[in-house]
Amino acid sequence: MEQLDDLDRRIVAALQINGRASWTDIAGVVDTSVTTVARRAQQLLSDGIVRITALTRMQQGGDGDLFLVRVSCAAGQQLATAAALADRPDVRFLAVLTGEHDLIVEVQVPNGVGLHALLVEELQGIPWVRDSVADLVLHTYKIGQDWSRQLLGSAGVLSEPRTMHLCEDSHLDELDGRIVALLHENGRAGFQTLAKRLGVNESTVRRRCEALFRRGCVETMTLVPAAALGYEAEVLLFVSVEPSRLEAVAARLSEHRGVRFVAALLGQYSLVCEVIMPTTADLYRFVTGTLGRIDGVRSWQANVEALTVKRGFVVVPWAQAALAKARNTAAGAAD
Repeated sequence: MEQLDDLDRRIVAALQINGRASWTDIAGVVDTSVTTVARRAQQLLSDGIVRITALTRMQQGGDGDLFLVRVSCAAGQQLATAAALADRPDVRFLAVLTGEHDLIVEVQVPNGVGLHALLVEELQGIPWVRDSVADLVLHTYKIGQDWSRQLLGSAGVLSEPRTMHLCEDSHLDELDGRIVALLHENGRAGFQTLAKRLGVNESTVRRRCEALFRRGCVETMTLVPAAALGYEAEVLLFVSVEPSRLEAVAARLSEHRGVRFVAALLGQYSLVCEVIMPTTADLYRFVTGTLGRIDGVRSWQANVEALTVKRGFVVVPWAQAALAKARNTAAGAAD
């Protein structure tokens, strides 16, 4: 993938801090004109290099359980399997991996849904799935977008949206739900656009949106391929930790800017940690200088993310072509 230039990278980094920040605010941070920021950012969005979505607390976990499933596929069928899984609305995260397993899938399992039917019958029913290992996500410590912030250097500070709080379903009424659904499609949708699609007054939409973000019921997520920003290494680490040190290790890992995701698992490994680094050398320094020196860490298994397919329940734009090719190939084989 072609890398963006320095200004585009800084614009994206600003959008990762606040996906709904005004072009004026971003221009002040990246030190260029509002016109330039608007033109460049809109081009990035139009080209599918950047996607901005919005998530509620319920979508980040909510009622029910999250399972992290590692999947092994028939030879050469990784993308075909990924395409079948990407179509599922209950899949929050999906990536193609190197290593013992071919795919990693995070599935949201609502309360009352039979695990056997979902994780065994439906998953194993995909023709190319050979085996799978499912771990229950016990607790999520971090879902962060601050990994690219260093691209802004010593630039001005961009105001950040409030951290999500543990709101309940009752915090969002029917209109709130419709607003969030549209923001999930386009996290930067304007109040006028939302009002027109919903058939309500613009001032009502503005008031509702501002309340949702102010209370922390909703947050934006800016999706971008790491390679476009010049980052070489995206890795999932499954970490074995001494039980008494689990919280401390998770807290230490969560402090690191290059760590995008940390969660406790009920399974073979205690923690899963997603790491994104500018270079392989930076990854080496993280593994030896940070992870390897944390008291309580016993061992780990590492998998490189070869292709991110879905994040935040959104199929990322840069995976669409590969998925379409896999679907066409599978359809041709079936004929």
